[in-house]
This record gives sequence, structure tokens and C-alpha cells, in this order.
Amino acid sequence: MGAKAPGGSGKAAVVLVSGGLDSATLLAIARAEGRVCHALTFDYGQRHRVELQAARRVAARLGAAEHRIVPLDLTWMGGSALTDQAIPVPASGAAPGSAIPATYVPARNTIFLSIALGWAEVLGARDIYIGANAVDYSGYPDCRPAFIEAFERLANLATRAGVEGAGFRIQAPLVSLSKAEIIRTGVGLGVDYAQTLSCYDPDAEGRACGRCDACRLRAEGFAVAGIADPTPYQPA
Repeated sequence: MGAKAPGGSGKAAVVLVSGGLDSATLLAIARAEGRVCHALTFDYGQRHRVELQAARRVAARLGAAEHRIVPLDLTWMGGSALTDQAIPVPASGAAPGSAIPATYVPARNTIFLSIALGWAEVLGARDIYIGANAVDYSGYPDCRPAFIEAFERLANLATRAGVEGAGFRIQAPLVSLSKAEIIRTGVGLGVDYAQTLSCYDPDAEGRACGRCDACRLRAEGFAVAGIADPTPYQPA
């Protein structure tokens, strides 16, 4: 797992892998595009830490060249139901056009992409893959195409590789897909969604709550796709 100097292979890519449905599909897409995938997962103090086990399964099964799980404590910051035990996970997210839901983690994708950018520069990778989605999502501002485009501009302004003309691309192939389209894409690429976890409030055994916004979007996606939902749910 040695580092490479900037200017390395165009096939290398850093792929953000949470262990969820979207990131599993993302990794499968990057692999199908011929990328040598360096999977990156963050242990940021999320209440659904069991997703780290899913991330390990996903990275191994989908052929990541390496997988790093980086400790990054965001609990001190709070401000999110995912990192502050005092804030309950809502049963559903905010409706379109309404307030951003409590499960929004302040600046999460900006933080994650910044670290991914540093690793990509060291590896000589020019592509960073993120599973941001602006269709079936909970209203997070850092999942929009405008954010992805802005971060790509920043990446090429703020790095040696960018200044020297190598350039970075922030790849967000899921950004305009519905959850059903994401699932169909992943099934076509051989993703086993039983190995993934999307729930914001799973139990210690990794069973989904079936109530949170992530569970609702996932279940609706499988229903619309006409594909059996393999998610293990907690007893009602």
C-alpha cells in the first residue's frame, strides 16, 4: 500500500465508501470503468457505526485495491442526529423545499472530499468518486451538482497537482439517478445489496430500523425497481 508520487496512473481513483447502497453501487461503477479503486471510509462517530462492517464487506467483495478506514471524530461538533446522541433520528426527513433534516452532518461531504483529495494527490489519482445524489435524497445541500462542481474547481486551485496542470475530477455518477435506477445499475454490475447498510438507526446486529428516511428511500427504491428488498429489518 505504498504511496505514489503525484502524476501517477490515470486508472487510480479514490472512492468514498460508507457501506450503504449508493456507495456500493459507486464502487461497482468505478471498477466497471477500469479504475484501480482505493476505497476510503470514515469512522466519524456516527451512531450507525455498524456501517463500517458493511463498508469492509463492500470493499472486499467489489474488488477495491485497498481500503482505509480513517478515524475522524465529529461528535465534538454535534449538530446532527447522526453524531449527537441527544438528537433523535427523525422518522422521516424534511420535505422538498422545507428545512434541512436533523440527519444532516455539518459540512460532511466537504470534509470527506478534502481528505480524499489529499490522499488522491499522494496516490497520483486524478479521479475521486462520491455517491452524492440529488434526486432521492433528504435535502442535504452537499449532495447537489452545484456543490460537486464547486469542489472540483477548488480541488484544482488548492493543490500542487492542480496548479501544475494534472487536474482532478470529482465523479458523481449517481447524482441524477433515482434510487430505483441506482439499484438496477448495481444489480446489473453484480452488487449484493444484502451486504450493505443504509439505516441511520440500526440495532447492534446491523438490522435496519425501517422507520428513518434512509430506510424509507431504500425500501421505495427496491419497490419501484421491482427487485426484492434483501434488507434485514428489526422486529416491528
